[in-house]
Amino acid sequence: MQDFTLDDLRRVMRASVGVDDSVELESDIADTEFTDLGYDSLALLEIVAKIDKEYGTAIPEDAVQDLTTPGKLAEYVRGRLPGAVAS
Repeated sequence: MQDFTLDDLRRVMRASVGVDDSVELESDIADTEFTDLGYDSLALLEIVAKIDKEYGTAIPEDAVQDLTTPGKLAEYVRGRLPGAVAS
């Protein structure tokens, strides 16, 4: 079974749109709003597109609006990976 952790998301965030020098992604970012991390809605759409490409997990745009923190996004992706158990 495939997994998707905050470390996976950090890697995707760095690879897709980079990281602002003032942001420490290695800290506990799970409950920090993407906007507070310096990621606007366009950057989040780029992150979601990269997740879809790498993990085959499409995230509808209307769902993206509710995924306001890395923790919420990671949980959403984990629940939709092949072999994920429905909760």
